[in-house]
Amino acid sequence: MADTARRTDDLLAGLPVPGARSPGQGERAAGAKNTARAARSRFMAAHGEEVYDRLTDGRTRHLRLRELVDAAAREFPGLVPDAAQLAQESARPQADKDGREIDQGIFFSRLLGSPLAGPHLMDAMLRPTDRALRLLPDFRRTGFADLGSVTLERRGSAAHLTMCRPDCLNAEDNEQVEAMETAVDLALLDPAVHVGLLRGGEMTHPRYRGRRVFSAGINLKSLHAGRISLVDFLLRRELGYIAKLMRGVLVDHETSWQSRTIEKPWVAAVDTFAIGGGMQLLMVFDRVIAGSDAYLSLPAAQEGIVPGAGNFRLGRLAGGRISRQVVLWGRRLWASEPDARLLIDEVVDPAAVGAAADAALERLDSPAVVTNRRVLNLAEEPPEAFRAYLAEFSLQQALRLYSEDVIGKVGRFSAGCAAPPA
Repeated sequence: MADTARRTDDLLAGLPVPGARSPGQGERAAGAKNTARAARSRFMAAHGEEVYDRLTDGRTRHLRLRELVDAAAREFPGLVPDAAQLAQESARPQADKDGREIDQGIFFSRLLGSPLAGPHLMDAMLRPTDRALRLLPDFRRTGFADLGSVTLERRGSAAHLTMCRPDCLNAEDNEQVEAMETAVDLALLDPAVHVGLLRGGEMTHPRYRGRRVFSAGINLKSLHAGRISLVDFLLRRELGYIAKLMRGVLVDHETSWQSRTIEKPWVAAVDTFAIGGGMQLLMVFDRVIAGSDAYLSLPAAQEGIVPGAGNFRLGRLAGGRISRQVVLWGRRLWASEPDARLLIDEVVDPAAVGAAADAALERLDSPAVVTNRRVLNLAEEPPEAFRAYLAEFSLQQALRLYSEDVIGKVGRFSAGCAAPPA
C-alpha cells in the first residue's frame, strides 16, 4: 500500500492542479488515484481493527476524528493524507484539489463498519470537547458564552442556544460546527440547565434584515473555496453535536451506573426556513415549533451531496414517499401544510414562536421526560443502525465532495452567501 501511495504522490506532484490538467493528464491522475484507493480499501478491510487498536492503545484511549486521522498519517504512511498534503489541499479551491479526503473517507468507513472499532469511536465523539471543559467553570458562573457564530445563555433552567451568522443566514461551516458542539456540551454539562432551545438569531442579509432565520444549511461559498472539511465538518457534525443532542454527552458523573451519558430534552424554534442541514437538525429534537410562514427543505439532489443523516431519519419520521419527494425531487414542506406536521409539532403565528418555545421548555423540564426520551431514542434509532449508516455515509459523502457535478454546482451557487429563492 505504501509503495502504491508513494508512486501516486510522485505522479500527482509532476502534474498541474486538477483544474489545469489536460484530458490525458486527468486520466492518468484518476487511474493512479483509483489504484491507490483500492489498495487502501483492501488494507483497511484486512487490518482496520488492528490499525485502530494500535492508534488507541488497545482501545484504552479515546481519540476524536481529527486526532485519529492525524495519528494514522504518522503511524501508517500512505494510508491517509499527512499534514503537508492536507495543508497543500486546504490552500486550494475545491475544483483544484486531488480529493485526498476520499482516503479519509475510506479510513473512517472501515472503522465505523467494525463492530469493535466503530462503537469505541462513536463513544470517543460523545465525550466533551477540551474547549467546552475549559469554558465550563465560567459558563456555570455567568450563565453566558459567546462562541462567535453561536451564543449560549442560561435563562432559569433553560439553555438558549442561538445561531448568529447574520450575514450568511446561519449557513454552517467548520467554525460553526466547532461552536455548536461546544455550546451543546456546555448546556449538557451544566447541572443548572435542565432543557435546551435552539433558535436562529436576527439577520443582516438584505432580503431578511431584522428577521430571525433558523438555518440555510451548508455554506456553499465555503465549500466552493475548499473550506468545508470531511472530518471537521461533515463527519464531526453527525458524530459530534447532533449525536450529543440525541444521546447526550459521555462523561463520568454521579449516576453513571444508571446512564452512561448526561441527556436533556431539546426544543427547536424555526423562523422563516430550515434548509438542508437546518432541516436535518429538526429530526433529533424532542419538540419542534415553527412559524406559520416557515418552510423546510433538503435540497440534496440540487447540491449534489448527501444530506448527512437526513436520509437515515427522514423516512422513519415522514415515510418513504415524502422522503423521496423532499430529497430527490426538492419538495419544500411549508409549516402550514399537513405533511409538515410529521416533522413539526406546533405551528404558531410567527410573532408567537418565542412564547410557544418558552411554554415547551417549561413543560419538558421534567426528569421523567429525560428517561422517556432516552428509551424512545433507543427504540427509534438503535446506535448500531446509526453506525452502519455512517460507515457508508463516510465514503459516499467523500466521493460526492469531489464529483464533477458538485464542483460545478457550488461554483454557480457560491457568488456569495446567497439567499434561498423566494
